[in-house]
Amino acid sequence: MSARAVHIARRALIGVGAVLALLAGSALGAMAYLDHQLDEVDRIPGVFVDLGPRPERVRTGTAAEAVNILLLGTDRRSEVSTTGSSAEAASWVYGAQRSDATMLVHVDGDREHVTVTSLPRDSWVAVPGHGMAKINAAYSYGGPALAVRTVEQLTGVHIDHLAVIDWDGFHHLIDAVGGISVTVPETVYDSARDVTWTAGVHHLDGDRALDYVGQRYGLPGGDLDRVRRQQVVLRTLAEQTLGLRDDPAGIVDFVNLLTDHLSVDEEWGSRDLASLAWSLRHLGGDDVRCLTAPVSGLGSAGGQSVVWLDRARGAGLWRAVRTDRIDQWVAAHPQPDDDPP
Repeated sequence: MSARAVHIARRALIGVGAVLALLAGSALGAMAYLDHQLDEVDRIPGVFVDLGPRPERVRTGTAAEAVNILLLGTDRRSEVSTTGSSAEAASWVYGAQRSDATMLVHVDGDREHVTVTSLPRDSWVAVPGHGMAKINAAYSYGGPALAVRTVEQLTGVHIDHLAVIDWDGFHHLIDAVGGISVTVPETVYDSARDVTWTAGVHHLDGDRALDYVGQRYGLPGGDLDRVRRQQVVLRTLAEQTLGLRDDPAGIVDFVNLLTDHLSVDEEWGSRDLASLAWSLRHLGGDDVRCLTAPVSGLGSAGGQSVVWLDRARGAGLWRAVRTDRIDQWVAAHPQPDDDPP
């Protein structure tokens, strides 16, 4: 039997064991499965090496138990995927790809909420060593480490871990949960893809979901509406993933897919990953919140269309993230609840 066949057979046997354990309600068995499977996630070396001065991690109160994760969704300008099952796929090549989505994921210290704050990719920020640029250029200039350093400098939030997934990974995850449904309030036309999105509910498979989150042209808010669409897809995917709790076989398939398309920093061990995932098992869809970094307007700089961040309002949000008090910030700053264009 080939090494690949042995690997596939082993994963199949582990999957069967996990299903039986989950059906039997065995937390120990489920944890063992998660621990083993997450050990196969690709690790990115050197993410937190030589970052220079960093924000201090909060050591007191509930914030000491909170976890801050920088989630990068990368585009596909490189012929080599930015994530995958080989060391080559998880590597970074200067200028080969940019972070198409930059999200700061905050897991509350009490594990009651997860908040995903999007930083629009056209946000005009200081990139250490490169002057002012769009935030998505940091990944292109210096890879994961520079992306972390840029976000830490901007927000003052200590990043505990990094996770990278390309949109092709989301494509497979969406198909794994049977697709997602989104509502388009008014008919819009995407001239870049020659796609018309008619008003109404659309059930999207992975390919169509990528078209949906990729549109900028034809949307009144441009990049900001694109961010809102990304959030809709992410939140809906999270809701349907949480719904797999009653489908052990579905859980196994989803975790297997996730490990094929996710890369994390090498300091994030499988046991810690599994423990974090297990601590969030009780969450519902309403417990996953999506925010956008406060924006003051749109404009141009360096011959490019950019997004101006509102530094004053942003300072309050980042302080809430650092101190694990996002509930209070959200209560004082209601978020739009209408569907994106």
